[in-house]
Amino acid sequence: MGLAPLAGELDGDVAFVAVPAEEYVELEYRERLRQDGKIRFFGGKQEYIRLGVLDDIDMGMMVHSHAGVADRHFLIGCDSSGFIGKLIRFTGREAHAGARPFDGINALNAAALSLLAINSQRETFREKDRIRVHPIITKGGDLVNIVPADVRMETYVRGTNLPAILDASAKVNRSLQGCAYAIGAKVDVEELPGYLPLVQDPGMSELFAGNAETLLGAGSSIYGQELIGATDAGDVSSLMPFIHISTGGYIGNAHSKEFTICDREMAYVMPARAMAMTVIDLLWDGAAAARRVRSAYTPRFTRESYLSFWDRFRAGTADPDSF
Repeated sequence: MGLAPLAGELDGDVAFVAVPAEEYVELEYRERLRQDGKIRFFGGKQEYIRLGVLDDIDMGMMVHSHAGVADRHFLIGCDSSGFIGKLIRFTGREAHAGARPFDGINALNAAALSLLAINSQRETFREKDRIRVHPIITKGGDLVNIVPADVRMETYVRGTNLPAILDASAKVNRSLQGCAYAIGAKVDVEELPGYLPLVQDPGMSELFAGNAETLLGAGSSIYGQELIGATDAGDVSSLMPFIHISTGGYIGNAHSKEFTICDREMAYVMPARAMAMTVIDLLWDGAAAARRVRSAYTPRFTRESYLSFWDRFRAGTADPDSF
C-alpha cells in the first residue's frame, strides 16, 4: 500500500515472496518427500533457489519476530548460525522384555548412552564457534514389553562457520558409533544439508536503520546481537545482498507456548513501513543505491555452485575450506 502511489517513479521491480517451511523440522517426513522426488531440500528458501524462483531477484530483505524484545526496537545486522542435520537410526534385536531380555540388543540403551557421549564432547567446542548440538529421540521402541530394536533420533549440529560445524559433526558421529558398538547395536547416520550462516548486507542494513530511526526515534536500532538460531535466509544471503531484520513487540521465549505479541503495531505496521521506505531509498533516482549495494556485494555461490556444494556434501566430498 505504501509503495503503490510511487510505483511509476521507482526504477525497479518489487516482488513479495511468501515462502513456506522456514523451520527445519520433521526430518523423517521431509526425507520421505525427498525420496519421493517431491522436494530436494528441507527448507523453503533452499527449494526456491533450486526451482529458480529467485533467479531474477537482485537483493532481498525480510523482518522476523524477536522473542523477548517487547520494546519498539529493530535489531540490525544480527548474525545467525549455520547447521547440518542428521537422521539417526539405532538397530538392535527384539526379545521379550520380561521373560528373556538377555536375548535382545537394546537399541534404546545405545541411543541413551549416545546422548551422554555427545554431551561429554561439549568442552571440546570453542566458544567463538558457538557450536550447538540438540538431539531428540523421535522413536524409542515399538511396545513396552519388547526390547527396543528400532530407535530413531534427529539432531542439528550448529555453528558460526562450516569447518567448525563439520568438526563437531565428526565428534557427534563418533559418539553415536561408539555407543552402538558398546551395546552391540548398529547405527546409521544420514547427513542432511542444513542452512548456511547468515550474511547481512551492510549497505542495506544502514538504509533500514535510518528509516527505523525516522519512524521510532534515535536509539531504536540495536546492532550486533546474536540470533543464535539459524535461518534459510542464510542460504539466500550467500547468493545476493540480503538483510534479515528482527523486530520487537513480542514477549515470551521463542518456540514456547508463552511467546506472544504484546505490541501489534510494532509487530505488523512498523516493519512494513520501514521496509517500504527502504525499497524507496534503493530504487529512487535510477536505483542508484541499489546499484551501489549490488556492486559492493561478492556472492559466495551462484545458484549452480550452491546446488553443487550441497550435492557434494551429501556425497561426503564437500571441502569445508572451499566455503
